[in-house]
Amino acid sequence: MSTLEATVEELKSLPPSKLAEAAGYIHRLASSDGNGSRTALERAFGCLTPSEAGEMERAIATNCERIDAGQW
Repeated sequence: MSTLEATVEELKSLPPSKLAEAAGYIHRLASSDGNGSRTALERAFGCLTPSEAGEMERAIATNCERIDAGQW
C-alpha cells in the first residue's frame, strides 16, 4: 500500500472535526510555496507611520525580554 493510499484510509476513519483539521493542514502544505513569509512581510512593509513605528520601537525596547546568549 502506498503512502497516499494508507493516508486516505486513515483519513476515512477520522471523526468530522479531525478530518476538517487534517484538510486544513493539507491545504496549508499544498499552498505553501516558500514565499508566504516574504509576501506577508512585503504587504506589511510601510504600513506604519513614522510616529507609529517609533511608538512600537519604544514599546519593544521597554517591555520585551532580552536574551543573554551567554546564559544558555
